[in-house]
Amino acid sequence: MEQIAYQDFEKLDIRTGIVLDASAVEGADRLIQIRVDTGESNPRTVVAGMKQYYLPEEMIGKTIIVLVNLEPRKMRGILSDGMLLAASTPDFGTVKLLTVDGDMPPGSKIS
Repeated sequence: MEQIAYQDFEKLDIRTGIVLDASAVEGADRLIQIRVDTGESNPRTVVAGMKQYYLPEEMIGKTIIVLVNLEPRKMRGILSDGMLLAASTPDFGTVKLLTVDGDMPPGSKIS
């Protein structure tokens, strides 16, 4: 894996977010649409390929880690405005959402 300079890491805006609601994306095998509070005036919509690892209702209320300054991308007609972060085994047999240890307000900066 290529190393990056610290200045490249500083470009990432990574924050905590609380999942407000989640639903399966109709017609998609892997996608879940979540609405997440990242401490901004409006919640963000994020579409993620987590359906084979989580039921949508299992995600609601979790404080997750979100990359908020990723360029928005349309997935199945839904504009995804961020990326949730997760850890996985090399074969993707296990995938777990990155969360925080204890309570942190939405929008807390990850550094």
